[in-house]
Amino acid sequence: MLAALWLRPVGFDYRSKLEDPRWRNAWDWALFVGGLVPALLFGVAFGNLFLGVPFSYDEMLRPSYDGGLFGLLRPFALLAGLVSVSMLLMHGATWLQLKTDGFIRARAQRVGLILGIATAVLFGLAGIWVAQLNGYQVLGSIDTNGPSNPLIKSVELVAGGWVKNYSLYSWMLIAPALGLLGSLACALFSVKGRAGWAFVASSLAIAGVILTAGFSMFPFLMPSSVQINSSLTLWDATSSYTTLMIMFVVACVFVPIILAYTLWGYWVMRGRLNEKAILANSHQLY
Repeated sequence: MLAALWLRPVGFDYRSKLEDPRWRNAWDWALFVGGLVPALLFGVAFGNLFLGVPFSYDEMLRPSYDGGLFGLLRPFALLAGLVSVSMLLMHGATWLQLKTDGFIRARAQRVGLILGIATAVLFGLAGIWVAQLNGYQVLGSIDTNGPSNPLIKSVELVAGGWVKNYSLYSWMLIAPALGLLGSLACALFSVKGRAGWAFVASSLAIAGVILTAGFSMFPFLMPSSVQINSSLTLWDATSSYTTLMIMFVVACVFVPIILAYTLWGYWVMRGRLNEKAILANSHQLY
């Protein structure tokens, strides 16, 4: 995956160095792989959390991992990977609708329609599958101010346990609704040429999909498939109060700075990119 991530910045830099079609086609494929592989593997990794990861702790809290890479390529995890790929491609298509014109924009609209529907279908299938899985639940109450020791709690597997939070906290149903309706709305706005609304709908769909996964697993962050009491909850994996306070102060200082220069960058790059602008700057842009 690191090699795939490495291809993207190199590809953007080197693709336009030569006008040879074979050179540019090779870098186009490198950029495609560099975008596809991480998106797929991120989804696969998250899907494996619902199935449990083969790790455990001994009495000295030393972790051990008992699995391999190919053992993580399980059917549900691959479905989660497809959800991730479809969702991110959908969002990219809506961004192209905002930033391009002509045949590229028309193509992005068609892709947005297809991927909006695909994301909704794949997300719905994943939700049905999750409802059939054995979910993890903590027995008794959690001492949120206790030591960060995963072995002091007891965990059990419960049929359909990953959807129990939705019956306890009905407001959480907003998340899967956003994931489904946002994807379908993205498809609708794409076909109608409403690029701005398609982008908003895609953004809400992504938020809904991610929040659905988080709400379903709460309070677990990384369940264990070989020693369920080793499963990490939010409180097992948290830092100390002092560390969190330092991080909070640092975030209060630097997050506004990051947001400011990010907004400035988007403001500088505002407007649509058309064929005339690309041909006039072919060495830099194309």
